[in-house]
Amino acid sequence: MAKVTLTVNCRSVGGECEDRTLLVHFIREKLGLTGTHVGCDTSQCGACVVHMDGKSVKSCSILAVQASGSRITTIEGLAANGELHPVQAAFKEHHGLQCGFCTPGMVMTAVDMINRHGGALDEKTVRSELEGNICRCTGYHNIVKAVLSANAEMNAASQAAE
Repeated sequence: MAKVTLTVNCRSVGGECEDRTLLVHFIREKLGLTGTHVGCDTSQCGACVVHMDGKSVKSCSILAVQASGSRITTIEGLAANGELHPVQAAFKEHHGLQCGFCTPGMVMTAVDMINRHGGALDEKTVRSELEGNICRCTGYHNIVKAVLSANAEMNAASQAAE
């Protein structure tokens, strides 16, 4: 058994797990944060995307012990003070979800994408960077609209703050 300590959604957590436990299973089973989904276990679908030390990662491709000591943000950690994160709000407003299974991974990928590209984000880049996230319901059009809308809102807010 391995001891794992993490900061998850700004809270220090820890626990023991088998050395082979994937981060996604540690998050879901040990921490009870079930918003991070297990879709394929082969890192192809993106339903398990979380942020590790500020960057999006597929949590089914990392062992929990490899992540020990890291800062993890899950979909549950995005909303603040009862308000949806701008990306979550944009997915809702632009109907960027249907069944919702892929949505947490899509949102986490989009937040990272916006943080990295900011004002330089365009439709081609969004479509290219979403290739690692599979949605079987929406056809991606509204997801792309939601990401671009959230990007515009988040960049307008950051420019206003400057």
